[in-house]
Amino acid sequence: MKKWDKSKILELDRRHIWHPYTQMKDYENRDPKVIVSAQGLKLKTIDGEELYDSISSWWTNVHGHLHPALNHAICEQLSLLDHVNFSGFTHPYATEVVARLREFLPQELSHYFFSDNGSTAVEVALKMAFQFWQNKGVKEKTRFVCLENAYHGDTIGAVSVGGCDLFFELYKPLTFKTYRAPSPYCYRCEEHQGFTLSANHDCSLRCIDGLEKIFEEKHKEICAVIVEPRMQGAGGILIYPPSYLKKLRRLCDQYEVLLIFDEVATGFGRTGTMFAFEQAGVVPDIICLAKGLTGGYLPMALTVTTEEIYQAFYADYLEGKTFFHGHTYTANPICCAVACANLKLFAEEDPLNKTKEAREYFHKILLEAFSENPHVGDIRYVGYIGAIELVKDRKTREPFPQALRLPFKIYMRSLEEGLVLRPLGDVIYWFLPLCITKEDVSEIISRSQKVIEKVLKEHGAS
Repeated sequence: MKKWDKSKILELDRRHIWHPYTQMKDYENRDPKVIVSAQGLKLKTIDGEELYDSISSWWTNVHGHLHPALNHAICEQLSLLDHVNFSGFTHPYATEVVARLREFLPQELSHYFFSDNGSTAVEVALKMAFQFWQNKGVKEKTRFVCLENAYHGDTIGAVSVGGCDLFFELYKPLTFKTYRAPSPYCYRCEEHQGFTLSANHDCSLRCIDGLEKIFEEKHKEICAVIVEPRMQGAGGILIYPPSYLKKLRRLCDQYEVLLIFDEVATGFGRTGTMFAFEQAGVVPDIICLAKGLTGGYLPMALTVTTEEIYQAFYADYLEGKTFFHGHTYTANPICCAVACANLKLFAEEDPLNKTKEAREYFHKILLEAFSENPHVGDIRYVGYIGAIELVKDRKTREPFPQALRLPFKIYMRSLEEGLVLRPLGDVIYWFLPLCITKEDVSEIISRSQKVIEKVLKEHGAS
């Protein structure tokens, strides 16, 4: 086993490293956990502690850490080809990714554009949708519609179609104009009573009325709408009905607006189906994929679109319809190799069926553990994702004062109890890998319940 100097690691980290989505002053007098290895569902610290990776390392890890098939694919690829410019060249590793993914995606989605991560997959989709209409001579279609509480990445285009003001309000002067529609936030809907759960309830879909009004009034200038299907992730793990997507597809067809699904977080089995949009039985015009594409190993993304959109760019060079976009590591062969191995696992081992009992048990035990807690306002889940929303008063749905920072305290305490509960505002969530067992679920939720109740009690909220 390799040996490290913990004190030197922490000293260098504190002096020079700026961590993402982290107020560094929070670590002025506390040390971050130093992770040195991982296996299956667990991370191991430099001190030998084990932590359940209950958020799948920021929603990326699919089959557990260090899966032998994925490890083997990377090692084998390293003896063949490390990297090559993908502009004017191709290689079998990229074409195999496409061949394998075509077995899971609708055949209407037939053209694949490689990039590096979720944000870039979205940037590609936005530019592609915009240029599609420009190439067709419909010059007035330049605006996008997005949703409140939406998150599509941190680059400027992705921020422009984002709806998480906590993250993005400061950067609004840098962004382009969009139309923002109300979020399908079931818990905060006056019509809905009780917990959201899987959001498979029948309702009037009043949450889409605002979007429909925007379409009615502005459709001549709208080129596309972008949504996270079935679940708004960073906005609070907001689960919403499949029927919303069905109606959205009809509206897009009616008003000639392209439909973009951002499945960066929801793709590759997370919601219980290979892709979340399958649960609504609709097909988007463009889909963005990343995170789980490589099983959580390496950064790679795809933006996949239709023949119609592709043909709008297919012309003589001097017509000026070329899609001028690319990334240095586009279709990196090592990333492609592990993506192929990941897709092969889905095809041959059928993890969604194999762990169906475990994910259903996860939903059941989540409800059992938190339904009686007076400070749990909502419980929601879909597939391997679950969340609870903490409130000061369940009846009024009033949140706790932000100054208390209860979610951050829960996160810190969770690390002491051997798991990772990284909050999203007042929402505590679980983003579990597909290799989860019922025993793992029991242990994770039991520890989570203990942590949450303890912190609430310490702050007089029990």
